Amino acid sequence: MRKAWIPFLASVAVLATSLGYAQSRVKAQASAQPDAPNGRYLPEYAADGSLKLPRNWRSWVFIGAPLTPNALNGGKANFPEFHNVYIEPGSYAIYKKTGVFPEGTIFFKELQLTLPGESPDGSRTEPSGRGYFPGAYNGADVSVKDTKRYAATGGWGYYNFNHHEPKAATAMPKPKDECAACHIGSAKKDDVWTQFYPLLDNLSLK
Repeated sequence: MRKAWIPFLASVAVLATSLGYAQSRVKAQASAQPDAPNGRYLPEYAADGSLKLPRNWRSWVFIGAPLTPNALNGGKANFPEFHNVYIEPGSYAIYKKTGVFPEGTIFFKELQLTLPGESPDGSRTEPSGRGYFPGAYNGADVSVKDTKRYAATGGWGYYNFNHHEPKAATAMPKPKDECAACHIGSAKKDDVWTQFYPLLDNLSLK
């Protein structure tokens, strides 16, 4: 009789394992927005219309980190931090194929201060040489493409999630004269600074 129970118990174990795997897949898919086309992560908005801080941005495609330190800008740089810029992977895949940023594209710019300078130009010396080195994180900026929602700012919405840590959970869009005007006037392609990011400016790169 004991031997007869072995196949039955094995089947129960397999079924339990399968159910657990299915439940974990459901949870994972839910966090990855299963209704989003092509598995993309799309902007999420709160009830008051504010943008929610995007999730898992550090797993997105890293495109570059411009830096304009205070010491090289009279001590008053508008953007004194490293700008560690990421693009949502699904949107980047579409851009690579079409050369167009699709609706719902998200750029995430994590701000990171430089380590204190030792020289008048704000640089310091480390084992690798003299230069500027990343320090503490300092908040984030996010831009979202939606030509209808952000028609007044050139088709992109611009958000700041604090210039300090921790990052805010939500943010409201910035007025045109704070962010959009500069992008519209000087960014190379579709209000995006593609001239600073080879992965965007040279579609042959992978």
